[in-house]
This record gives sequence, structure tokens and C-alpha cells, in this order.
Amino acid sequence: IHPSECILLGFSPLGELQILLYRPFLVLYLLVFIENTVIIVTIFVDTHLHMPMYFFLGNFSLLEILVTVTAVPRMLSDLLAPHKVISFTGCTVQFYFYFSLGSTSFLILSDMALDRFVAICHPLRYGTLMSTAVCAQLAGAAWATPFLAMVPTVLSQVHLSYCNGNVINHFCDNTPLLKLSCSDTRLLESWDFVMALAFVLSSFLVTLVSYGYIVSTMLHTPSASGRQKAFSTCGSHLTLIFIGYSSTIFPYVQPGKAHPEEANKAVALVTSILTPFLNPFILTLHNETFKAVLRGQIRG
Repeated sequence: IHPSECILLGFSPLGELQILLYRPFLVLYLLVFIENTVIIVTIFVDTHLHMPMYFFLGNFSLLEILVTVTAVPRMLSDLLAPHKVISFTGCTVQFYFYFSLGSTSFLILSDMALDRFVAICHPLRYGTLMSTAVCAQLAGAAWATPFLAMVPTVLSQVHLSYCNGNVINHFCDNTPLLKLSCSDTRLLESWDFVMALAFVLSSFLVTLVSYGYIVSTMLHTPSASGRQKAFSTCGSHLTLIFIGYSSTIFPYVQPGKAHPEEANKAVALVTSILTPFLNPFILTLHNETFKAVLRGQIRG
């Protein structure tokens, strides 16, 4: 038994001021779409960028677009709507895609760290270890695993009994949905916690170990220019990793219903619109090879 629809409070506490957020959010949303689309198209059409690093960057840009499309259009419509109502099915579907795509982003980040580890620490074996087939398998696993792992969560949610109203403080996430249930959700909460550990902390560990080896190798590189180039590439990756993990680990990787709702609102804003806007600048658009290719395409 579940409600036919849910009421999303969103930014309702701001009253009339929430309308002022519409234009800046809309501009950021459009810029996210344009920036990441440019990156994907540039990587796809230019053979100079048909390398593992840019393959993973293209996957990450696609994820940025999909995460934003999953959350922001609904957020924009709610800023203008007097009644912020969504069907229970629509809420569940939004949660499924938001969590799955977010988890895939972390796994792709760990794939990128592995790619840089092999390129810097084992350059002579790079072509073999990071072949097209290997890259496709890594990316395929990163996409498929969260979507498959989330199926039990969604099916379990559908079969819970909901008797605590239908008001959700912000957006459709697992924790606010479970708060509406009067069923015993301890098993589902534990599974949610395990999922967060599996996708967020495990990928963070892989990334951390990879960059530990990378930094150690770079410090022993005799060429100053080689060290500078490697640090430049890895520095942008580490900035992105810090933003992504710091905005997710503390609010989400904690057991039970302990997630603070206001923190979840802030995380939703950061992960769904702010970081997708900043990431192209941090990760790709400052890359000299990519910029040279992009300039060539624009001139051509």
C-alpha cells in the first residue's frame, strides 16, 4: 500500500524568493548540457582523442548530462509550481536513476584513476593493459552494476506499506521515501548502507591507492617537464575527486535514517547542477590536447 502521489516541499520554505532561483538554475542547466555535449562530440569525431583517457572522459560527460536531466527539470518546474506533486511511481523512478547514475559516476572516476595509474606507472604495457576491449569492459561494468544492484531496492520499496503521509522534504531519494513507510525497513536501510559503501567508498579506495602509486612514481621521475605534465593532468582529476566524494560520503554513507534532510538538499544541488557545470572546466576544457583539438574543429 503506497500513496498515489507525493508532495515535494523543495524550496517552499523560501516562499516567493524561490522564483528568483529559477533563472540561475536554468542557465546552469543549459550550460551543463552544452559543455558536456561539446566534450562528447569533440571526443567522438576526432581520432586524436580516441584514447582510453578521453574515452572515460566522454563517459563521465554523458553521466553528467544524464544526472542533471534526471533531477534538474523537475526542480525547475517545482520552483514555479504552486503545487509540487509527483506520482509515487515517478518518484521511485527518479530515485532509481539518480542513485544508479551517481554510483556509475564514481565507478567511472575509479576507472579514470586506474587508467592514469597504468599510463604513468606502467607506460610500456599501457597499450596492452588498457586495450579497447579492457576499457569497454571497465566502462560496461561501471554502467551495468549500479543499475542491476538497485533493482532489489526499488522492488522492495514498492511492496512496503506507507502510512506516514506523502510529504517529502526535498527530492525523491531513498531516505525520505523510507520515512513515509510504517513497515519494518531495517533490512532495506542496511542494504542501502551497504550499497553506498560498495559504490562510493570502494571506488574511493581504488582511486586513492591508484593516485598513491602515481604520486610515488612521479616523485621519482627525473624529467622536470614530465613531472609537471603528470601533476597537471592528475591535479585536475584529484580536484574533481575531492569535490565529488566530499559532497557525497558524509551525507550518504551513514546507516539507517540518520541522513539530515537539509544536508540532502545541499548535496542534491551540488551533485545535480553545480559540479556538472564545474567539472568540464576542471577536468577537460583545461586539457591542452583537448583544447588544441577543439580549436582546430572550430577553425575547420
